Formats: sequence, structure tokens, C-alpha cells
Amino acid sequence: MHSPSGMELAGLAGLLAAVPAVAYLGQSGRRHTGAARRAHLLLAAGGALSAAGALAGLASALITGGGHHHHDAAHARSLATMVAIAMGIGTLTLLAGAVALPGATRGPAAALRHVLDGLVIAAAIWFVGWVLISRPTRILGDLTPYPCPAVLLPAVLAALALGLTAVMALHAHRPRRNSIRIAAGVSVVAVAATAVSTAICRQRDALALAGVLLLAAGLITVALAVKAADRPVEVTGDVLERGGAYAVVPMLAVIGALGYHLTRGGTLDALGYFGASVVGLALVARQYLALDDVRRYTVRLRQREAHFRELAHTDPLTGLANRRGLQRALLAQERDDAVPGRPAGEDHRRAVLIGIDLDGFKTVNDMRGHDIGDSVLAEVAARLRRNLLDGDVAARLGGDEFAVLMHGDADEAMLAAHRLLAVLGEPYEVDGGSIFLSASLGVADTGELLHDADLALRYAKQRGKNRVERYQAGYDELLRRRGTLQGELRHAIDREQLRLVFQPVVALPSMRPVGAEALLRWTHPDLGPVRPDEFIPVAEESGLINRIGAWVLEQAVVQLAAWRAAGHDVWVSVNLSPKELHNADYAAQVADVLAEHNVPPQRLVLEVTEHAVATDMDELVRRLAEVRETGVRIALDDFGAGYSSLTQLRTLPVDILKIDHALVAEPESRTGTAAPLVDVVVRLGHRLGLEVLAEGIGTTAQREVVEEAGCRLGQGSLFGWGVPAEHFETRLRTLQPVGPRPLPAPRSIPRSDAPARSQVVRLGPGMRQVRALLPSDPDFKGTRRDQNVGSVDSGREMGQG
Repeated sequence: MHSPSGMELAGLAGLLAAVPAVAYLGQSGRRHTGAARRAHLLLAAGGALSAAGALAGLASALITGGGHHHHDAAHARSLATMVAIAMGIGTLTLLAGAVALPGATRGPAAALRHVLDGLVIAAAIWFVGWVLISRPTRILGDLTPYPCPAVLLPAVLAALALGLTAVMALHAHRPRRNSIRIAAGVSVVAVAATAVSTAICRQRDALALAGVLLLAAGLITVALAVKAADRPVEVTGDVLERGGAYAVVPMLAVIGALGYHLTRGGTLDALGYFGASVVGLALVARQYLALDDVRRYTVRLRQREAHFRELAHTDPLTGLANRRGLQRALLAQERDDAVPGRPAGEDHRRAVLIGIDLDGFKTVNDMRGHDIGDSVLAEVAARLRRNLLDGDVAARLGGDEFAVLMHGDADEAMLAAHRLLAVLGEPYEVDGGSIFLSASLGVADTGELLHDADLALRYAKQRGKNRVERYQAGYDELLRRRGTLQGELRHAIDREQLRLVFQPVVALPSMRPVGAEALLRWTHPDLGPVRPDEFIPVAEESGLINRIGAWVLEQAVVQLAAWRAAGHDVWVSVNLSPKELHNADYAAQVADVLAEHNVPPQRLVLEVTEHAVATDMDELVRRLAEVRETGVRIALDDFGAGYSSLTQLRTLPVDILKIDHALVAEPESRTGTAAPLVDVVVRLGHRLGLEVLAEGIGTTAQREVVEEAGCRLGQGSLFGWGVPAEHFETRLRTLQPVGPRPLPAPRSIPRSDAPARSQVVRLGPGMRQVRALLPSDPDFKGTRRDQNVGSVDSGREMGQG
């Protein structure tokens, strides 16, 4: 053992400076988790192996520095080989840690591509280096390390490290600056390993000191870069998105170096052949991976295209086909039908389309929320799926509209439609209770299926909903006429095509007119007279009903004011659409019209149908109460033909019950009593303190039945159809008494089998009660044949003094 020189001691001190860097890398690895932990521990292990290898080599060189020259040279080469292997393993571990750092690559596949790209660059660096240090160039001269084969391993790793550094500078996904610093530090360590191995082999102290200092600098650079990488910074993109020169430059360098070497008279030995072969193989492997990437990308692109194409034809809520999907299925069916040579037996298995629309679904969304509505739609889709056969297609066309494309004849389609009608009418169990919905279905088996099914569906809606309709050719004409009516109705008021007629309401049994119902009529110059049951639904659907209703109210009140000015003691009733009631200002509108024409509110009666009451009970009660507070009277029209219960009747703010004409015209029951329900309704109305009006009286027998039941107001063809205002006024004028109206004679002894009467008993201011009067009651004798309608209005106001 010889005394160490100052240079050797400086080298050992430099190695000690690398220890804190290795310690920090180890501590950072323990602090992180997952991929970052593994990468940091690899960096720490690589740094420790490199530093330990250099330290062991230098220490061994100091200990065995004396002896024979031949023995020293052989020992130096052996020691250099061990140092090269140790530091090479450490460098390789550092390279693995640099590639494994999170953000350095986008995944294992990208890491492999980075390694291949680095290998291409490294092989080019190796080949250019071989040209420079081999004959005839020999840029290092006598320092060329030919006697030290161990230097090849760290030299190869140094070239690889430089190549990966270049790739990191181009490819790094995480902040590029930190990735480049880590890769550059590893490259410095690799160059240091080459220098230390060469110095031990050639016994050059200056080179050893330089290698040790490079090793310490490289490890410190890696540690500082890892520490900086833990801080949040802005992520940069991939430089390679701008071009592919990184693959071309190495090849140009190899070609230029080889040309220079051959022109100088050089030969291609094993080391040069190795470098050129690695470049070629790496490029081929990289090209193979690139082609594989293109293939997989193409497959993914096709899969995504198919997925998005399927999404474009699928309803996202229900998973059924959407309108595009249904149209695609219809086109496929048309192409299949157009195939020549189809068996004749398949002609009857043509495509049939069933259009479906839920009745009243908007109310579910408004009252229960859209989440509940979506649950109902999903359940509808599930029920449709459960009732489909192979080859059938169910679709959601939008909102609450669905369709089913099936195969079969018309009879099979109608059977399937009625089955779906029953299935969709079952209760829907959702959060908060059950929801009851019906559906309307339209069936089309010829022509343009989508268009025809939609027409049939609309016809089913117009005919009362909750039904199945099969398309007929006349539906097109009905639709065109409906469109024409909608367009012409917008201008009917301005063109003075609308008018009012008045149907008398008479007192029974005298048949004296006491009021009139204002009925709307439309006469078009080209279409002729249009029935109200045809244009009123059009007005409601198109939103014109509010304007038309306001016009009717204005005209009726104007006419009523004219009759009052002429001394006629009558009242007028006007039909009211539920959509008018939904207008928040309707009560104020009625009050303003009455005040403008100085008409007492009691003279006006607003009629609302029983069906409208049943469909929107709570809202309608509130709106009717607002209108009734103005002083007008409310009549419940078509009573007995709808769904009102006794509880609803007690809740509704109405004054008059209008018995539906179907009850008045009811044939004799098996008990022999004509129209038994009329008697029931009259008794019910009187007991509830309501006046009862029988409409649709067309024969004398029907009038007698109504009178016998105790009904005191009547309306129907027996007393006159709707006539213009001047005709009705003429009738009033002819019936107007010259002197004071005499009181009707008191009723004589009542029959024992006479029906019960009702009487209003006043209990105090603003309080009254209805009680029944039987024929045996003493008060029964005082009743008059012509009703005193004080329970609804005063006798003078109702025209019956």
C-alpha cells in the first residue's frame, strides 16, 4: 500500500459529497407511494451502486497501488472490469428509475417506445464515437482505451443515457425541465462511470478525479431535479407533435460518419458493425411498434365510430332506438322488401308501425318532477321490451312519444296494440306512490309508416285518448282540414265570421224564457258553416281559445246589457274553457267587462264541463272560487256524463247543475219509471242547495218527466234552438206582460205520491240550509208550480216574479 496522493484524496472526498444526494433519493422514495415510490427507490439504488462501485474501485487502487508493472496492469484491468460492471448496473438502475418516474412517459408501452427511440440515438452516438476514436481518425490518440475492454459497458450505457436524455427532452409528459434534468444527471453519472473505469484501467489519477467529480455532480443534479419535481408546476406538451426529425437526424449522422470513415480508408470492425446493426434493428423495431400503434388506433377509431354511431341512433334515457334509429330500421326493412325473389308466403309479414303517446304525462313532470317523469319513461321502455318479439324494434321518438316496429298483418298489429294499451295502462310504482297513466296508440301497416302512424295517433288523441286507432285514408283529409281551420280561425274575429246565437232557458212548467245560453257559431265564406265540436278543439290546441273566449264574453255581456236596457228580465250563460281559467287574470277580466257595460254580476252564468273538473280538480276549484267572488254564477255542465263524485260536488264552488241530455233521454228502466236518474240528480242538487237545469229536452214526454222530478229550469229543442239575438228578443217582447205579473195560484191539495221538494231555510245572515219537503209537510202546500229561484238568484233577476 502506497501513500495516497492529493488527487486521490480529493477523489475520495468528492465521492463523499454524493452520499447526501443518495440519502435524499432514498428518503424521497420512502415518502412517496405507488409509481413515484418505485421510481425514487430505483434512483436511490442506482446512485448507491454507482457511488459504491467507484468508492470500492478507488479504494482498491490505493491499497494495491505498488508491485510489478505487469502485475499492476493486469490487476488494474481486472479492477476496472469490476468497477465498470458495478457502476454499469448502477447506471442501468438509474436509467430505469428515470423512465419509471410518473409523467416521464404515458405508460409502459410509451416507455418501451422511448427506450427504442433512445436506443436509435445512442447507437448513432456510439457509431459516430467509434469513427472518431478508431483508425484512421483516432481523435484521442494514445489515450484511446483499446487495452481496456471493460470500458465498453459504461460507454454503451453512457450513449444510451444520452439518447434517453434527448428523448425525454422531446417526449416528456410531465414538466419537461425536471425530466431533462433527471435524464441529464443520469447521463453525467454514465459518463463518470466510463471515466472512472478508464482511469483505473489506465492508472490515470486526473481522469479518476474528473470521473469522481462528474459522478457526484450527476447524483446531486438528479436529487435536486427530483426535489423540484415534487412542487406543482405547469405541465408542458409533447414536442414531437411538431415533427419527426428525431428519427431522421441519427440516421443522417450514421450515414455521414460511415462515409467519412470509408473515404479516409477506415474499415468496419466488430464495434462499428455493432453500432450500425443496433441502429438498424432499433429503427425496424420502432417502425413495427409504430405500425402496431396505427393498427390499434385504427381499431379503436372504428370501435368509437361504431359506438358513437350507435349513440346517435339510441335514446340515452331509455336505451331504446331514437327517431334516427327507427328510421334506419325502416330503411333496412324497405331494402329487405325490395330484394328480388322473396317467397310469396312472406308478403303478409310486412312491417307494421305502432305509434304510442302517453296521456297526461306532462302533469307528471309538472306535479312530481322530471326525475319521477324519467323513471316513468324508463319503466315504459322496460314494458315495451318485455312485450317485443325477435326482430321487433322499440323506439322513443321524443318526450313521451314511443313507437314499435313489428312484422305481421293488420290484425296481428291491432292485437299487439291492444295488448300494449293494457300493459301501459297499469300503475307505475315510483318513489312517493303510484302513478296512473293511459296511452293512445296509432297503427299503420301501409304507405309511409311513420307519417301514417302519427296521423292515427293524433286521431286517437282527438277521439278521447286511451284507445287504439288504425290509420285510414281519410285521416289525411282530416289533418289538412284541421290545418286549414287552424289557419283560418286566427282571422275569424277580424273578418267578422264569428257570431253568437242564443238558446232559450225556460222556467217549468210555464215554459217562459228566463235566460239564454250564448252559443258560438262560425260561418266561413269557403268552408261554409263549421261545427263547434270541430273548431273549438282546434282553438284549444292552438292557443286561440283565450282570444275567442274573451270575444264571446264581451259580445254576450254587450247583448245582455242591450236586453236589460230594453226592459227584458233575463240572464245569459257563457261556456268557459278550462284553459281560460288557467289565465291568472280571468276573474279580473270578467269583472272589468261587467263593470264596463253596467251589468250586474248575477246576470252572468259561466258554464264549465264536468269532464274539465275531473281532470284538474284542485286547480279548477281555486280558479272557479276566484271567478265566483266577482258575483257571477257558476254552472256545472253535462253533469252525469263525467266522473265527478259526491265529494267533489260538495267541494266545487258551483250554483247550478245542468243535467246531461243523455240522462234526460234515458229510456224507461225495468221499474217502469222514465229517466230515473233525473229524479236522483234533481233531489241531490236541491239537497245541496243548488239549482238544477235539464238540458236536451226534445219531447213533451221528456218535459213531463223533468217536471215530475221537480226540475224548474229546462233547455232543449222543445223550447227552441239557438237563434240570433234579435229573434230571441222578439220572443221576449211578445211574452212581456202588459201589467204587473200575477203570482201563480197556490198549489191545491198535493198528491200523496208527489215527489219531494226542497226548501232553503235561512239560519241567519249569510247562512242557509237546504231541507227536503215531502208531500205530507204543511209547507209543501205553499210551493209554486213556477220555481222561486231565490237560492240561486232573486226572483226578479231570474225573470220569474
